Amino acid sequence: MQLNGDQRLEAYRRMLRIRRFEEEGMRQFKGGKIPGPFHASMGQEAAIVGACLALRDDDAMTGTHRSHGHPIGKGAHLDALMAEVMGKEGGICKGRGGSMHLADNSVGIISESAIVGGGIPLATGCAFSARVRGVDQVTLCFFGDGAVNQGTFHESLNMASLWKLPVIYLCENNGYAITTSLAQSHGQPDIALRAAGYGMPGVTVDGQDVCAVYEAAAQAVRRARAGEGPTLIVANTYRFDEHSFGLVISGEPYRSVEEVEAHKRDRDPILLYRTVLLEEGINEESLGAVEDEVAEAVKQAVKFALASPMPRPETLPDYMFNSPLAGQYSSAAGLERN
Repeated sequence: MQLNGDQRLEAYRRMLRIRRFEEEGMRQFKGGKIPGPFHASMGQEAAIVGACLALRDDDAMTGTHRSHGHPIGKGAHLDALMAEVMGKEGGICKGRGGSMHLADNSVGIISESAIVGGGIPLATGCAFSARVRGVDQVTLCFFGDGAVNQGTFHESLNMASLWKLPVIYLCENNGYAITTSLAQSHGQPDIALRAAGYGMPGVTVDGQDVCAVYEAAAQAVRRARAGEGPTLIVANTYRFDEHSFGLVISGEPYRSVEEVEAHKRDRDPILLYRTVLLEEGINEESLGAVEDEVAEAVKQAVKFALASPMPRPETLPDYMFNSPLAGQYSSAAGLERN
């Protein structure tokens, strides 16, 4: 399966929305408007968007601490997302989730988590829920190469394979778990080979090629909907910034300036795809219109977020839990008092 005409421009639009949103997020972070850390996905846009475009609107997804790109890749509105990372009441989680712990039910995102590998069992459970409910929804699970060494990865893949759950595990392999390289932390650095141990397909793709990621994800989605079980996709990609924006790494550098600059120059997924679109006959005017549209959307998102109020301190416990039994307990307490 290949990206069709409408999807080609949409892929460019969504990748650009991630890039421009995060560039603006960095500016707001420098200006003191974003509390806490800010983990950018810049450089990894093709892996995110290519996989998300293979999904339906009602499919589910889990992400990581690098959480801004995933909702945008699935089609989220920028206004509430920018407000969320600023901790504002107008955010998708009313400012309670922030940059690393947000969820956006409007686009099927059930969880983004700072816990390494934390979304993997949640995605597996979500896929099990679809099986129990008798629907053909699939769940896409994003995680990094560092999460592959977590027990949750192995336990989840085993369960999903055993029960043929409709889940796609997508590893954004950017080569580093914070500062630890793949070679230093993986006895088997070819992550896709691990799928064989759980009886599922393991596919490696160029994570800087949005079309290649889409084709792999579309095939995995087809298998999942047909009841054939999970797939592990490893998208080899690269993050341009540090693990989190502004993070200062002490001691010896873990990657050279030359390495980073070479990836920015030669392997920028947005520039690579822009060239492909021009070669396929999409003109500069059409691309320019998309670029202007994205710039305006980001501008409006910042305006919305800055105007949104901060949560009031007295509302801190709000939205923390919801008990379907609360009413029953209240009724029972009332009967006892009577």
